[in-house]
Amino acid sequence: MKSYQALLSVFSPDRVGLISDVTSHLFNQGINLGDTNFARLGKGGKFSSIVEIPADLSEKDLMAELSSLDGLSGADIEVKRVSLPELQSPSTNITHNIRCEGDDQPGLLARLSEVFTDFDGNIVRLKSDQVETADGWHFITQLSVNIPADRASNCLAALGNTAEGLGQKLSFQTL
Repeated sequence: MKSYQALLSVFSPDRVGLISDVTSHLFNQGINLGDTNFARLGKGGKFSSIVEIPADLSEKDLMAELSSLDGLSGADIEVKRVSLPELQSPSTNITHNIRCEGDDQPGLLARLSEVFTDFDGNIVRLKSDQVETADGWHFITQLSVNIPADRASNCLAALGNTAEGLGQKLSFQTL
């Protein structure tokens, strides 16, 4: 059977059963999930997946079907066909888990992510949370990264210096 790949994104208020409702409907429509992610963002939940959709089901029809599910009325749902070129991708083998935390400030993620670029490191997963404390907003960033072995110690040293300069506490685990 012919099919096409698409990026499916669902953003709605977070609730128990959200992932189950979406994935059960996809399964019942013969849609296969590829790389998939879910994260709580603010008071919402964001589900995203590269999916393989039967050719006889249009993006518009799938969006309408998902919108009609209980609990997804008013959700922001997007299905977009994708066709990525067959290029060499950076490694997704995770070599380090990193945690950085401290006071929130503009440009924090930009400065931290630049360090990885300088050392050919690839951010495989990133999760940031803002937590309100008595002293203001506290920002916690967790990264799973791939850093080439011959550049890892220098990258981590530079990352530590950058984090310290931003008033952040950095910790990491080598896998």
